[in-house]
Amino acid sequence: AEQHAVTFAAGMAVEGLKPFCAIYSTFMQRAYDQVVHDVALQKLPVRMVLDRAGLVGNDGPTHHGSFDLAYLGCIPGLVICAPSDEVELRNMVQTIYNIDNIPSALRFPRGSALGIKKLNDLFGYDLEEMPKEGKNLPIGKGRVLKEADEKKERKDKVCIVSIGTRLAASIEAAREIEAAHPDVSVTVADARWMKPLDTDLIKKLGESHSVMVTVEEGSIGGFGDHVLHFLALSGLLDDGELKARPMVLPDKYIEA
Repeated sequence: AEQHAVTFAAGMAVEGLKPFCAIYSTFMQRAYDQVVHDVALQKLPVRMVLDRAGLVGNDGPTHHGSFDLAYLGCIPGLVICAPSDEVELRNMVQTIYNIDNIPSALRFPRGSALGIKKLNDLFGYDLEEMPKEGKNLPIGKGRVLKEADEKKERKDKVCIVSIGTRLAASIEAAREIEAAHPDVSVTVADARWMKPLDTDLIKKLGESHSVMVTVEEGSIGGFGDHVLHFLALSGLLDDGELKARPMVLPDKYIEA
């Protein structure tokens, strides 16, 4: 079924339609060959919407969407985004709707939304209600939600770079770190996109902080590895001034 759905969506794209192919993150694995050969290799604008990305509770190891960032991240010509909240989800759906020249993948989790109050508190939004419509986001550009104290020296500054729904936890962690260690100041960034990676943002953070922690709800081989690859090839790790630490799901099947 998943193989047929992806190839059918590719056929729709060939005919000028704007297909959205919505499949559980974990079950898109079944259509991997079709994603590569029928969609990405043909540069067809199929919009792959992967729900239940990350951990999904009692549905267990067959349904945890642990591997999508890893197995899609190595495919050329594919853009990959992950919203941190319900506003970003709406914006990203609108954004991939308007991508008409290449395939795209949007991963989002199972579960309830954060709610307006928490969005305003954690992310600095000024919302009275959910926006009625999404807006286009710049492709391959992240954002900074919390800035470290610019008066601090580099050795006292840490940055957390999150992708997807670990952003709220990252901001809460940053606040706890600063409360427990007054000498440390923490920046929190939302990557938004794994491909194309916002290398300008990663470079800027890497040059101004002494520690970079990447956070994702996925397996090894995903977002953190793309960041580490860029840091290594750009020479940002050469002088030992920057320590990089990826946080990923454990390398095991998680029952619930």
